[in-house]
Amino acid sequence: MRLLLLGGSGFVGRHLSEALRERGDTVTLASLRDPAEAARAAASCEAIVNLAGEPIAQRWTAALKRRIEESRVAMPRRFLELVAQNPRQGSVYVSASAIGYYGTSETETFDEQSPPGHDFLARVCAAWEGEARAAAGLGMRVAIVRNGITLGTDGGALRKILPPFRAGAGGRVGSGRQWFSWIHITDAVGIYLMAIDRVEGALNACAPAPVTNAEFTAELGSALHRPAMLPVPTLALRALLGEGADMLLKGQRVLPRRTEQLGYRFRFPELRAALANLL
Repeated sequence: MRLLLLGGSGFVGRHLSEALRERGDTVTLASLRDPAEAARAAASCEAIVNLAGEPIAQRWTAALKRRIEESRVAMPRRFLELVAQNPRQGSVYVSASAIGYYGTSETETFDEQSPPGHDFLARVCAAWEGEARAAAGLGMRVAIVRNGITLGTDGGALRKILPPFRAGAGGRVGSGRQWFSWIHITDAVGIYLMAIDRVEGALNACAPAPVTNAEFTAELGSALHRPAMLPVPTLALRALLGEGADMLLKGQRVLPRRTEQLGYRFRFPELRAALANLL
């Protein structure tokens, strides 16, 4: 299969590109920053995978929030408008989204049938998915992958938190009661491959055994044979990330019910085995 991969230079994109090529697919990389060039590249591809988006692990200012929204809503919209002008469109459109779609809660459990939340990230995710579904009007099968916290040593959240934990300075964030819906990078890629090959609609890309932040902290400290007793103060985190700290201080317990119902079998369903593999 010939695929166009948007956002292929990111953490998940690098791993997905490698997996696609290993199985014999032809992968073309493009950027939504040049939507016209990306649309031209799409003309020769059977499938489009859109992983592009402004990184959210930054201090949230008004300007950054505009970039987050523009990269996930306005830029895909413009890209698909240009793709619609091609004499031939592909047959598959797969878009990333995020479990931030559901909003945050310490008590609720969410799956693919749950409605969207109401905070900034939930609104962006809902709009992001709305733009992706517009590809159905071009005759494409549309799949949406709601990413959980993806764990790998060469990118994502784990790479950022490993240095303090290895130094014995790691600890829970805030209360530690917030849910941490994680996934091993291998399973994240596997779910994208399933979405590309045969799925329509939304899939949660998170392991079936979410943990609290305190549980994650304990498991990571144990895997590294390091103490994990120094909590990250809420005020310090808010000073560093602003409103973006809510991603870490709050959370959501998300289950991949539809993902499993459609036949995906997790290689790393439990956190301890996932960390042992990665570390």
